[in-house]
This record gives sequence, structure tokens and C-alpha cells, in this order.
Amino acid sequence: MEKSYKYLTALSVFFVSVLLISNIASTKIVDFGWFTFDGGTLLFPLSYIFGDIMTEVYGYKKARDVIWLGFISALVMSIVFMIVGALPPAADWGNQAAYDAILGLTPRIVLASLCAYFCGSFSNSFILAKMKIFTKGKLLWTRTIGSTVVGELVDSTLFILIAFWGVLPGVLLVTLIVSNYIFKTLVEVLFTPLTYKVITFLKKKEQEDYYDTATNFNPFAVK
Repeated sequence: MEKSYKYLTALSVFFVSVLLISNIASTKIVDFGWFTFDGGTLLFPLSYIFGDIMTEVYGYKKARDVIWLGFISALVMSIVFMIVGALPPAADWGNQAAYDAILGLTPRIVLASLCAYFCGSFSNSFILAKMKIFTKGKLLWTRTIGSTVVGELVDSTLFILIAFWGVLPGVLLVTLIVSNYIFKTLVEVLFTPLTYKVITFLKKKEQEDYYDTATNFNPFAVK
């Protein structure tokens, strides 16, 4: 019988919520001090923190299930937005242009978002799980930050290149990738003390501290 967890469902809900909100907010490019990035970057790093927490406490398999849940939710959201945008607006509704500007997602943006999320999230979870075994459960900060360094680089690079290659100037592409990457990694570093507290709390309450010593790391595995 599979073990039941009290807090995993809530973490999954927060993870998916952060992902979906970030995808919508990413339609705006913002200047934030020294950084230039899409608006979703303000919130999206939290999805990696939740991913770290789930992998560290519950293991890669549980995190994999939640990553797929987020992927499917983002795909459904994107398809619905595109279908609604394509439907003819009511005669007395004059906001079609505004809808198209914010929620009128193109297939290219959807592809970029899903590819970046899939590759980045699984890279993050895989590296953390492997580093936990290598460090024998010690030095938690090395794997929460180390996994993010790789995962966020994969995510930021794939999204910007797939979404904007040939659309934005090369210099701006590099600026967006670097700004996204540095900002997201800094958020992970700054949240490390809180991540420690949450992980410690969950390990105690759930009576779980999973090590993926015999885990099938194939992201498409069903068991």
C-alpha cells in the first residue's frame, strides 16, 4: 500500500498555480533595476523551489508526477486561450484586441513554454535527487542551488531561443537569457533559509526523507 502524505497535495496545487500564473504574466517584458525579463520571472522561480522541496522530501517519482500535472495543466490552459481567442467576439464586446495582446498565445510561445518547462523542471529534479545520494543527505544548499543553476539555465535558454529567435535582436535575446537566469538563481539563493525550514518541517511531519537509490529517472516512466 502506497504511503499517504498530508502536505503533498497542497504543494502540488501551489506548484501548478505558480506555473500557470507565471505563464500568463510572461506576456509582458519588464525592466526591474538591472534586469530585463518577462513578467513571469517574478514568480516562476518559486516553481523550482517547490520542485526542490518535493524531490528532497518525497523523491523524484512524486516530483515527476507533479511536473507532468503542471505540464498537462499548462497545455490545456494554452489550448483554451487559443480557442477562445479564435472564436468570434460578441457584437457589443470591444476587447478582442486586448485579449489577443495578452492571452492570444501563439503556437510558438506555447511550444517554447512547454519545452522549457519540461526540460528545466526534470533537469532540476534529476540533479537534486542524484546530488542527495552523492552528498548522503548532507549540504542541502548545494543541491537546491546546484540543481537550480542547471535547471534554470536550461529553462531560460530554451524559452527565449524558441519563442523569440528571429523575432528579437540577438543582443536582446542574450540580455533576456542572462537576466532571467541570474534573477531566477538569485531568488533561489535568497529563499534558501526558508527552503531549509519548509523541508525540515515536512520531513518531520511526513516522516519521510526519500533517497532515489533505485529510482527509474526516465521522465516518461509510469512506475
